[in-house]
Amino acid sequence: MSTLTVELDERSYPIQIEAGLLSQPGFFVPYIKGQRAVIVTNETVAPLYLERVLAACGDKQTDVITLPDGEQYKTLEQFEVVMTRLLEMNAARDVTLIALGGGVIGDLCGFVAATYQRGVPFIQVPTTLLSQVDSSVGGKTAVNHPLGKNMIGAFYQPVLVAIDITTLNTLPEREFAAGMAEVIKYGIIYDAAFFDWLEANQQNLKSLEPEALGKAIFRCCQIKAEIVAQDEREGGIRALLNLGHTFGHAIE
Repeated sequence: MSTLTVELDERSYPIQIEAGLLSQPGFFVPYIKGQRAVIVTNETVAPLYLERVLAACGDKQTDVITLPDGEQYKTLEQFEVVMTRLLEMNAARDVTLIALGGGVIGDLCGFVAATYQRGVPFIQVPTTLLSQVDSSVGGKTAVNHPLGKNMIGAFYQPVLVAIDITTLNTLPEREFAAGMAEVIKYGIIYDAAFFDWLEANQQNLKSLEPEALGKAIFRCCQIKAEIVAQDEREGGIRALLNLGHTFGHAIE
């Protein structure tokens, strides 16, 4: 297992990267604050990985909230759906939320965690390459609004980012390509040697070779962790990470 830490004083947290990580029974138990966890996932990811994550929660009481899949559901309406379900469950302040899915689930669940009972712990379990190397790390949480993308949200850090690279085996090719664009971004903005390594290893990455994927994901997370540690709230150097995003969001 590869582990690195996002250094934010008392809000520091580990990023753990390993093939098969989700298949370890009880893996999440040390990170679940109280006796209860609630997994927030979507209709696409749940049939693939929900049972593994339930087993990784060990003997903790674990409930599941399953949402529709898609960027169009990253809304205040779905935010309210999750909030209502938590209230109906009588989830207390010591509940731990687990975001199981890509960037939409991670952003939405993180925003719920930031605001439910004025803040509860949450774990990021990203299942897309894009979310593994970018949105799960750094504490940006948000939902979209008809007048703008990610305009309603909070900076709120998880207690753990757990990356199982075998989840990429079920990722559609188009989504893998989107994630690789983000991987290449890190080479462009921060590490020319990493960019050269990506060029030399592109075939291994395309064929989902575990060692190459693990190395690429680790380096991306390492770069983002270094930047976030210096500028958590994007007042300076963190803006580097936005390469292309401003125009991209306008086009979306």
